[in-house]
This record gives sequence, structure tokens and C-alpha cells, in this order.
Amino acid sequence: MLQLLFTIAFSAAPLTLYIPPIRCLTAFAQTMEEMCVEGRVHRERAFARARIAWSRLLDCFFSSSSPRRP
Repeated sequence: MLQLLFTIAFSAAPLTLYIPPIRCLTAFAQTMEEMCVEGRVHRERAFARARIAWSRLLDCFFSSSSPRRP
């Protein structure tokens, strides 16, 4: 029984090396949050331009088929 306990303990020990400490995870989460906040301005600009382009494209498709004459 003692051999089984040692076998399980020593086989699970290397697995703990793959789990990062909590302080590294919080630093990673903080960095990701800062990147999201900084990227918000660029995303809002890109989405605004995409909405304008999409509305112009739809306007071209759904406007009258005859060209406008002055």
C-alpha cells in the first residue's frame, strides 16, 4: 500500500509544474484587461467606419435601379 501511495505521489508531482502560481495569473489578467481598455478606442472607430461602409453599400444595392439624373 505504501508503494502505491509513493507511485501516485511521485507521478502527480511533475503535473504541479505545469500550473502557474496565482500571482502570474493575476498579472496576466491585469495585462489583458489593460489591452482591452486601450483597444476600445480603436474598436469603436473601426466599428463606426464599418457601419458607415455597410450602410452605403446597402444603399447602393437597394436604391432605385435607374441612375440618378440631375
